Amino acid sequence: MTLPIGSYVVEIRTGRVGRVMGHEGPHVQVRPLGGGREWDVEPDGVREATSAERLSAATAHVNARSRGEVP
Repeated sequence: MTLPIGSYVVEIRTGRVGRVMGHEGPHVQVRPLGGGREWDVEPDGVREATSAERLSAATAHVNARSRGEVP
């Protein structure tokens, strides 16, 4: 299954939530919520994020930003 660009995914191994930015060769390119450096994941190493996972990741990013931990 090819995940569409812009969809939210969870990397199964680490639990990181991100957004699909593209497909390069056999990899899916994922960027963390709130921006940052993309990372490559095997297509079978990600799954679609639930609404609760998206909300939790977004809330964690906003809280970290309010504490000054991220720009």
